[in-house]
Amino acid sequence: MQACNDFWEDSGWVHLQPDAQGWLRPTVAYVRTLLARPELALVPESCAAEIALHAALTAQPLRAVSASELAAVQDADARENYAVFLRFRDGLLAAGTLEAYYLRLMRSHAVDVPSVFVDALVQALLHNLLGRSDGLDAFEVRAAEMLFRSQRITVQNGQILAGDREALDLLRETAGLGEVGRLLLQSGALQPAAQVQVLTVDNAVDFWQATHRHHFLLDLTHELTQELSHGLTLKLTRARSGLQALARVLERWVAHLLGVQVSITPAHQIADTAWRWHIGLDVESTAILNDLYQDRPVDAERMQRLVSLFTLTFANPAEMRADVAGKPVYLGLATNAEGVVRIKPQNLLLNLPLALQT
Repeated sequence: MQACNDFWEDSGWVHLQPDAQGWLRPTVAYVRTLLARPELALVPESCAAEIALHAALTAQPLRAVSASELAAVQDADARENYAVFLRFRDGLLAAGTLEAYYLRLMRSHAVDVPSVFVDALVQALLHNLLGRSDGLDAFEVRAAEMLFRSQRITVQNGQILAGDREALDLLRETAGLGEVGRLLLQSGALQPAAQVQVLTVDNAVDFWQATHRHHFLLDLTHELTQELSHGLTLKLTRARSGLQALARVLERWVAHLLGVQVSITPAHQIADTAWRWHIGLDVESTAILNDLYQDRPVDAERMQRLVSLFTLTFANPAEMRADVAGKPVYLGLATNAEGVVRIKPQNLLLNLPLALQT
């Protein structure tokens, strides 16, 4: 289950420098990788001013760019892309670390950079968290991708499978396989032409060696039901479920950015008459949990969108707000109407009931 720590080569992690706290300082080389993003790539229609600006920034990624240089770029979209890049770059440099910039940006409630840059930040931060580990875990690496890449959720024969939306859509478009459901036959048996497979303990080695790791599906099934004789039913909790791996990643995410130790456990229901606090990990689960908490009706179709619930507990209840200290925090994860999960990892940082702002 181990591999080298360069599992996301496009994260730019190797170009970042950890400070004494373990937070990541941006470097010239890292900023240069941002310039290589498709949004800033030159195209045949690029004007001379854009070509010159791109070359100048590639040579000196931290150089100042005058208003006249930016205004000289003829294409309005290209001009806006460079303005966004410069705002993002300057914000990073002013904050000093990726973590400080990310927290400042999210706490401002006025995110002024596109999601592609925010996702790039999250990816680099997660690469740092996972890459520092002595033994990398394929399930945790795959689960961590859910924090910065949208997932399509498919239910097949009782299995809840998460597939990378971009990868699956590309396969559908280029291989002519139709809807995502056509990629899956039954319980892990997949169409060979689709080039996708469910990540398991047995094929984890293949995950590290694969050219296209986004083609691996993550099994989020947490409990297995086995029918026994005499009408008895046995429920087994899977130790290697994708939800367990996601929980471990979220624990490390909170510890690194907030300095708070929490324990997160997948759950299938909230049976708590003293329910005090909840956090949705995405827009859909936030709305569903809010409605349930307020005793507003939630129809069956919306309830079926819930992929999982989680119970979060603080290692030290004294770090919680006094009015909820010692109480569990419930988390939710749900798809939208199209079956897509888009986790917002900042929700967990902004909405934890902390005694003091970290």
